[in-house]
Amino acid sequence: MSPDSSLLSVLAPLPVLIPLIAAAITLIFGRRPRLQSMVTLIALTAVVAVCAALLHLADRDGTTAVQVGGWDVPIGITLVVDRLSAVMLLVSSIVLLVVSVYGAGQNIRDGDERQPTSIYRPTYLVLTAGVGTTFLAGDLFNLFVGFEILLGASFVLLTVGATAERVRAGVAYVMVSMLSSLIFLVGIALAYAATGTLNLAQLALRIGAAPEGVRNAVYAVLLVAFGIKAAIFPLSNWLPDSYPTAPAPVTAVFAGLLTKVGVYAIIRTHALFFPESGFDTLLLVAGLLTMLVGIFGAIAQSDIRRLLSFTLVSHIGYMLFGIGLASEAGLGGAVYYVAHHILVQTALFLVVGLIERQAGSVSLRRLGGLAGASPLLGLLFLIPALNLGGIPPFSGFIGKVALLQAGAADGGWLAWVLVAGAVITSLLTLYVVALVWSKAFWRPRSEAPEGHLAMARPANLVEETTDVLYDERTDPGRMPALMVGATAGLVLVGFALTVLAGPILDITDRAAAELDNPGVYVSAVLGDDPEAYR
Repeated sequence: MSPDSSLLSVLAPLPVLIPLIAAAITLIFGRRPRLQSMVTLIALTAVVAVCAALLHLADRDGTTAVQVGGWDVPIGITLVVDRLSAVMLLVSSIVLLVVSVYGAGQNIRDGDERQPTSIYRPTYLVLTAGVGTTFLAGDLFNLFVGFEILLGASFVLLTVGATAERVRAGVAYVMVSMLSSLIFLVGIALAYAATGTLNLAQLALRIGAAPEGVRNAVYAVLLVAFGIKAAIFPLSNWLPDSYPTAPAPVTAVFAGLLTKVGVYAIIRTHALFFPESGFDTLLLVAGLLTMLVGIFGAIAQSDIRRLLSFTLVSHIGYMLFGIGLASEAGLGGAVYYVAHHILVQTALFLVVGLIERQAGSVSLRRLGGLAGASPLLGLLFLIPALNLGGIPPFSGFIGKVALLQAGAADGGWLAWVLVAGAVITSLLTLYVVALVWSKAFWRPRSEAPEGHLAMARPANLVEETTDVLYDERTDPGRMPALMVGATAGLVLVGFALTVLAGPILDITDRAAAELDNPGVYVSAVLGDDPEAYR
């Protein structure tokens, strides 16, 4: 074993182990929020460093598999680090760290009997471990385990504070997620019955020998399960009602990451098991409908959080566009767009949290004059908003151009319909963010229909100390420095995706090349003689 392979075998489990160990430590310090916060930030910083090292090693040396506990393939837990998983891990870890800093600025901790938030940081760290498990899993069962870790942690985070609105949204979210998990279990059972294994590499070898009807059934069931998690139309109705009720940091993480976990699972299974399936047309049609239905839903909203939730659904369609093209160029564009969207969508939801602090509301009917009241807040919104709308030279424009070029290279009539749909969606997205800008930031508040209600309570109701929970509804006008700094930091990271677009596109193109050649993944996991595992 080379020194680099030995290093990677040590590093690969750490995106899961570090947050789990840190979660246990933060539980011990449940009554000491400052120590909780310190442990969380140190752990997440370490995870970012580990994920950066994993991306460097994966991009330099290619796909590597690690057998946890020394068990032979395909028995035991296999962790696989390739360019796709490493990119997803690094982007996700950056977002989780930044949002944790934002949450520290918001002073999330025990407030009173209605705010049992001492569990926030341990649960947040468990969520981080679930994300790492999902991206590293080398078999369907542990992919399912990662999803379940995310489900349990996200339900707790969604209902922090136990308000009636949050509990209702949390119950709906859990019911939908449990349905998705049940469907996923059915898909796992079908896959095992057809092939006798759940190891992804061995499945890729054996699934082709199954009858076509069985293969299609396995893919259809898995696609529905992952489609619910990714919020693909018509399986997306749950999202706009679930995300806006949570605290600002939780909403930001959910919006940026959780749907992308479903997208990642679709990319992985499509590339390994069904690279030439008859479902590509279905993916393209679903992508087009997801784009258009999502953006038309956004236009109809007056609450900024719900509006952004619908744009989140809409832009999942761009990722499906790239996957459905089933080409190296399409997959490369999709991977780049996933990274772009995680950063930009999270940044926008963090900005919305700042808006609620500044004005006491996120309703466009009550907002106005924010650009004059806080030019910095206006800038923090404007940059990711233009990025989401695809204005050049931002990464949103670069990602869309990559997908449009892949669609044009495909040349099929449906691909051209998707190209047109993508352009229309981009223009409508720009219209939506311009609408938010004109109403919330540009016009005087006196012209807002309910502008007099935006700051209905005085700003001094909550004492500004490190031991008191801020409440956006009763403490408008205050934007703690950590919240602003974290948001600005994530906006800058998103902008770096533009500045470094060339090298990053090179990495995503190499990731797509790996995905387009499943044999690379299979050989990395099963060794030099994969045929022995058929």
